[in-house]
Amino acid sequence: MSFDGADHGYMQQALRLAARGQCITSPNPSVGCVLVKDGMVVGAGHSQAAGGPHAEVMALRQAGETARGATAYVTLEPCSHHGRTPPCADGLIAAGVARVVAALRDPNPLVAGQGLARLAAAGVAVQSGLLREQALEHHRGFLSRMVRGRPWSRLKLAASLDGRIALESGESQWITGPAARADVQRLRARSCAMLTGVTTVLADDAQLTVREPQGVFWQGRQPLRVVLDSTLRTPASASLLQSSGVLVVGAFDSPSRAVLEAAGAEVLLLPGANGRVDLAGVLAELARRGLNEVTVEAGGVLAGALLDAGLIDEIVLYQAPVLIGRGKPLADFTLASLAERQALSVIERRMVGEDLRTVLRYTDVSTLSGEPP
Repeated sequence: MSFDGADHGYMQQALRLAARGQCITSPNPSVGCVLVKDGMVVGAGHSQAAGGPHAEVMALRQAGETARGATAYVTLEPCSHHGRTPPCADGLIAAGVARVVAALRDPNPLVAGQGLARLAAAGVAVQSGLLREQALEHHRGFLSRMVRGRPWSRLKLAASLDGRIALESGESQWITGPAARADVQRLRARSCAMLTGVTTVLADDAQLTVREPQGVFWQGRQPLRVVLDSTLRTPASASLLQSSGVLVVGAFDSPSRAVLEAAGAEVLLLPGANGRVDLAGVLAELARRGLNEVTVEAGGVLAGALLDAGLIDEIVLYQAPVLIGRGKPLADFTLASLAERQALSVIERRMVGEDLRTVLRYTDVSTLSGEPP
C-alpha cells in the first residue's frame, strides 16, 4: 500500500510531537500520534511520563467523538498489552478509528505485531513503514534495548583542536564554551543514565545532573548516575552522592561498600576480566532496569575501553578552537596497525557558539528494527 503527500505530512507532525516527550517517558518509548478526519487534524498528542497516558490516549481525548472514522498516524505500533495503562489498540478500536498508519512495528515481545493484528481483526485498515527511517532514528534508544538487550550508548567528548580533553594535570574546566556546555545539558536531559569512571569522579567531582536544559520539554527527571569503580574508591563526600539516584559498579567487594551505601549509593558487583568491571554486563544491567539511552562522560581510559569493546554507538564531540599542547587524549587504546583504525559515519556537523559539534556513529539505526527493511 502506498502513501501520499498528506500521509507523509501527518506522520512528520507525529514525529515532531514524539520528540517533545523524549526527556520524560523512559522506560516507555516517546510516541507521537495525530488523528485526522476529512483532511483536518482532530486530535494530537505524545506519550507522557511512565504511568501516564500514551500518545494515542492523548490524541483520542482531544478528538472525542470526532475520532470515529478518523485515521491515526503513530510513530510506533500501538501497544496490545496491559502494563501501567490499558492497550492503546483497544482504545483506538473502541473510538471507532477507521485506519491506523504506524511508522514502525514495535519489537517489544509483548507487542511485536500483535497491536496491528488486533486492529486489523477489528476491521481497522492498518499500514506500517511510513517514514520508517526517521522513526528508527527517533526511537533508537528503546529499539536498542528491545532488539539488542542494551541501551543506545553515547560517548560525549569535549576536546581542544589538538584532541586533548584535559591538561596533563587533569585540569579540564573549561575547554569548550558556555553554548557547548548548555547543549550538553540537553543531552543529559534525554539520557536515562550518565556513566562515568571513578577517576573522573576523583578528578572533577562532577554531579552529572541535568541543570535547566533549554529548548526541550523537561519535567525535572534526573538520569541515574553510574560510576564504574572496580575497587570501590568513590568517596562518600563526592558531590554526586549528595543527591539520590547513584549506582556504583565494582569488581571486588570492600569495606567501603557499606560506607557508600550509607551515603545513599546502590552498590553492584559485576566483575569482568583483568580485575575490571564487566562493561557489557553493565549495559545489559541498565537495559534490564528499563534504561533506553546512556551518555558516557568519562576520561580517556574508560572511553578507550568502551570503544575497544565495541560498546559505543555514537560519539558527540565538541571541539573548541584552542590548542593546549600536551594533555590527556580523547580515548586511550592501542592499534596494532593503521588498518585497524575505527571508522565512523558523520551524521551532523554544526557550530555551537564558538565550538564545532560533530555527531559520529558506529551503529546504523536501520539494524535496530528487529525486522528486515
